[in-house]
Amino acid sequence: MRLFFAAALAAAAVHAEPAQLLAPAPPPPASSGASGSIDVEAATRAYLNQLPAAQRAKSDAYFEGGYWLHLWDFLWGAGVALLLLFSGWSARMRDRAERLTRFAALQTALYWLQFLAVTYLLSFPLSLYRDYFREHRYGLSNLTLAGWLGEEAKGLLVSAIFGTLAMIALYAIVRRLPRTWWIWGAGVSLLFLAIGALIAPVLIVPLFNTPKKLADQRVVAPILSLARANGIATGEVWEIDASKQTTRVSANVSGFLGTERITLNDNLLNRCSLPEIEAVMGHEMGHYVLNHVYKFIWEFGVIIVVGFALLNWLFERLRARYRFGVRDLGDVAGLPLASLILSLYFFALTPVINTIVRTAEYEADVFGLNAARKPDGFAQTALKLSEYRKLEPGRLEEMIFYDHPSGRTRIFTAMRWKAEHPETWSKKP
Repeated sequence: MRLFFAAALAAAAVHAEPAQLLAPAPPPPASSGASGSIDVEAATRAYLNQLPAAQRAKSDAYFEGGYWLHLWDFLWGAGVALLLLFSGWSARMRDRAERLTRFAALQTALYWLQFLAVTYLLSFPLSLYRDYFREHRYGLSNLTLAGWLGEEAKGLLVSAIFGTLAMIALYAIVRRLPRTWWIWGAGVSLLFLAIGALIAPVLIVPLFNTPKKLADQRVVAPILSLARANGIATGEVWEIDASKQTTRVSANVSGFLGTERITLNDNLLNRCSLPEIEAVMGHEMGHYVLNHVYKFIWEFGVIIVVGFALLNWLFERLRARYRFGVRDLGDVAGLPLASLILSLYFFALTPVINTIVRTAEYEADVFGLNAARKPDGFAQTALKLSEYRKLEPGRLEEMIFYDHPSGRTRIFTAMRWKAEHPETWSKKP
């Protein structure tokens, strides 16, 4: 789990481009109102049946394969950590850093850069398969191998810079406050999360995508009207060229404290109709209006505090038994052991974390339906998202593995909303 550093989608200003053609809005199934009445279950099934069987089998295979990849990610990372510990490699990296400088902060920085390079190289085969070959096999990536390697290099640079700062801060706290570090360390971790959300739209995203102001008033005008109606103070809409990397449709309202940006990726603009775009933006504005960023910070703050408390309790017991050449918790050579403990903790919490995120996503779904009032656009977008998400999982499967509501849940929610708001579709006498 990449907890501290994720590049949020946002942008900085460049010249506007000519407007692209919007996809026409497909007609809704007859059972979703075209016949003058709505049966929610029948309307949901009619939408689900629009996905061809071959496409459904392909997306099911992709998503279900992700279950195993999640396990392999954990096992691979655990294997790398154990290799660094039992081989004495981690202790030697610490010794090398200590020979180069006597300043603890610089020792931490030098160790982190070695750790980052070694773990990246040891994990590269799995990353190459997971993020390049597998994505191409399922038609979800537009990157050449050279382009993918360039993206990886940029991500590594971001991790080197911000990871160094985070490690220096965390290990300074561990050394100065050995008894209560897990409380203060959680606070610092949350601070870095907040800083990441603050600077990502301005500093990080432009490293990966070329942003521009969206000029097409057919799209901009209804989005800004929707934003104003929901108290989002911005006069601009941005577009990023995500199509150079992926075929996925996406949008977001990101940033805070003056860095807020409404951003659409060009796949959404090129592949979706205006009702679908409005439905997606209603959802994304829901995250902003419902303060999900701040709620996530507090909710994940509790998870981090518990995880650090577990680390504080378990680390010394394992170190005392196996040694590993690690002196104490404040020794950077113990980072692989700390990483292993936290990885196991977060892996075990996968259903809990997914439920937290999925609950917020469902809240944003409902907000978006009420704000944009485009249930058919929302249902059509759910079908497009099914290109890489299993459309109809079992109930337990959705609870454990899904960090968003399933396509079926989303379409059912949209059709139920539509049935209960006939003024949005029924013919007036």
